Amino acid sequence: MVFLLLGALLLDRLFPLHLPPPDGGSTVVLSRDGTPLRAFADSDGVWRYPASVDTVSPLYLKALLGYEDRWFYRHPGVNPYALARGMAGGLLHGRIVSGGSTLTMQVARIIDPIPHTVGGKAIQILRALQLEAHLSKRQILDLYLNHAPFGGPIEGVEAASWAYLGKPAKNLSRAEAALLAVLPQAPSRLRPDRHPEAARAARDKVLSRLRDEGIWTAKQVRDARIEPVVARSLRAPLSAALLAERLHREQPGERRITTSIDANLQRAAEDRVSGYLARLPQHTSAALLVVDNASHEARVYLGTSDFADPDRHGYIDMVQAPRSPGSTLKPFLYGLALDDGLITSESLLVDAPQDFGGYRPGNFDEAFSGPVGVAEALQRSLNVPAVDVLDRVGPNRFVARLAAGGLDLGLPAGAQPNLSIILGGASTRLEDLVGAYTALANRGIAVAPRYTPQQVAQPRRLLSPGAAWIIRDVLAHNPADVEGAPLEGAVNRHAAVAWKTGTSYGYRDAWAVGVTDQFTIGVWIGRPDGTPSPGQYGAITALPLLFQIADMLPSRGPATRFAQPASVRSVEICWPLGGAQAATDPALCRQHRSAWVLDDALPPTFAERDLGAWSAGLVTLRVDAQGRRLSATCHGAGEHALQLARWPALATPWLSQDDRAAAALPPLAPGCPADSLDNASAIRIAGLTDGARLRRAPNSSQPLRVTLKALGATGTVQWLLDGRLQGTTEDAHSIALALEQPGAHTITALTARGAWSSLRVSVAAR
Repeated sequence: MVFLLLGALLLDRLFPLHLPPPDGGSTVVLSRDGTPLRAFADSDGVWRYPASVDTVSPLYLKALLGYEDRWFYRHPGVNPYALARGMAGGLLHGRIVSGGSTLTMQVARIIDPIPHTVGGKAIQILRALQLEAHLSKRQILDLYLNHAPFGGPIEGVEAASWAYLGKPAKNLSRAEAALLAVLPQAPSRLRPDRHPEAARAARDKVLSRLRDEGIWTAKQVRDARIEPVVARSLRAPLSAALLAERLHREQPGERRITTSIDANLQRAAEDRVSGYLARLPQHTSAALLVVDNASHEARVYLGTSDFADPDRHGYIDMVQAPRSPGSTLKPFLYGLALDDGLITSESLLVDAPQDFGGYRPGNFDEAFSGPVGVAEALQRSLNVPAVDVLDRVGPNRFVARLAAGGLDLGLPAGAQPNLSIILGGASTRLEDLVGAYTALANRGIAVAPRYTPQQVAQPRRLLSPGAAWIIRDVLAHNPADVEGAPLEGAVNRHAAVAWKTGTSYGYRDAWAVGVTDQFTIGVWIGRPDGTPSPGQYGAITALPLLFQIADMLPSRGPATRFAQPASVRSVEICWPLGGAQAATDPALCRQHRSAWVLDDALPPTFAERDLGAWSAGLVTLRVDAQGRRLSATCHGAGEHALQLARWPALATPWLSQDDRAAAALPPLAPGCPADSLDNASAIRIAGLTDGARLRRAPNSSQPLRVTLKALGATGTVQWLLDGRLQGTTEDAHSIALALEQPGAHTITALTARGAWSSLRVSVAAR
């Protein structure tokens, strides 16, 4: 006996076991509930997901041990009875028919391939005894669960369950458990995706034995036989593919990476995006990111609309790709201006052609609206008011504040921040943008999205709680048909969505970002190669998808929107001055608006640039008894002070006749010398008369053209047709305008100093 033990020890030393490493094999990236999102094969091309006795269904363990090795927990690795039966069969048939292998012997063959010969059987027996000497029964069973062959590149029951059945091994039914228990006996011949009838026959054989052994009842087996053998085509899971690739790259060597992704939401979103893009031009792709506002964890991550489509550049992760953000930064600009006390939610801004040191921005629809409030300017994404506010905040300071809040903007090498930034003249990433927008749901605190539970949240103050609350309220009341978006039936009816769209120059990027009580959603649509997609822009392309995604997100119950901060209150303010209605002379309050005010700041309407004394705001004049203006050295009978509430000069063409009259500069009294207030005197349009009726020449297919001049103008004159900029002239030079559509038209000439003239004409239909 001693010699036998010594011999066994010597053989064990000479021929040690070569167990697979515990962390070896393929990498699997999992959702938050353990559902595989994507598998990365090992160096041998094998897909294997971690499994253990604790993670698989007890039904599978009963089926496996009941069919393969009922005495597993009682034998030392070899079952003498089964082995003798196998040897007898071999002698009778001249070959091995039934090997009599225990589960331990099968593990020995799996980890160390052994030929199917008599000599190979002897080696297998010795290896089985070796396994039993070194490992516990549980460890041996775990080796089988992880390494048993299931056909193709699939190893292990967990990988097989997902690959064939699309579910975890812990959720197997009796029929499915029996199928996977027998499949390793002949993986190629019994593959259910290729040979369903053979697989069913083998499964039913297992069920019959389990019934005969009393492991399952006859009724349980009868019910299990009813289930058809339905298997998916063999494939590894491929959901959130680019996030999985990203984490696999960032965590080399990790075999099991758990993410924050909700598997059900991810699959539903992928299906929704795929269907949505079917109606968009070829080569168009999309990216989607949904973040839980409370935990800052990403629940949905789509870096591409189709990972396998090279025409859509599906290998490019557009969640991380730097792109022009279009107008999506405007909420943060207005929020910063609120924090600086520069504006209220209804401060008067001017949407008219303006020159900012040679930079002349226009609006997306090329039209101008004149006087607008901050809320309307933000909701309609008007460009000139935003550039005006940025010019007063300062581009450098704005960029620095965004960076401090976690939103870094990319600028060309050597470039400095400038006014074009607010219209998309920089780059950012979808994940950074979504992280910044979470501030609107979290009292002004922005947090970068987290993709794994291990990632540490890094909160950064972007806006004050009051500014964040006001901006979100403004965006939550954004009309659904803004910019002509065809959104009927697409608006979220379950939770208010505060949303903003953006479109980059040349229709290269369409954006929509939305904030609900529970989630922040970011959508990007475009072509990853950066080529334009004419006609595709934020409100018409990205916004409907955002609403569809918002509708499918779960609700945790009552709204959790943070309460209105004490720093915010509603105040009635007056236009054009901007002060509180209660403190303004009624004669000076031409229009009143209900505004959200932060920290009781009631800033006046912005002063105009380079207009001297006759600028927007409260102007006090001396006038005589007839109301005529008295200049500095001039006096008259009945002299008294007159206060006027001046509108910004560039807004004047859009005012009503009454508002213009109330703010008009009184004429100088006779004999009084001219003063600087005449700098913005009126100009006159020559070439047409007000109220003219025009008709195209008979049989002409060309649009009606008129040639006009701005008499009395000096410097640059901007010409508008129905509020849309048509061109510029210098001094009194002429311009040709095309009147293409029949009906009424308004033509306006406007100088940079506010002098203007306007007339209305009509074009007869053919």
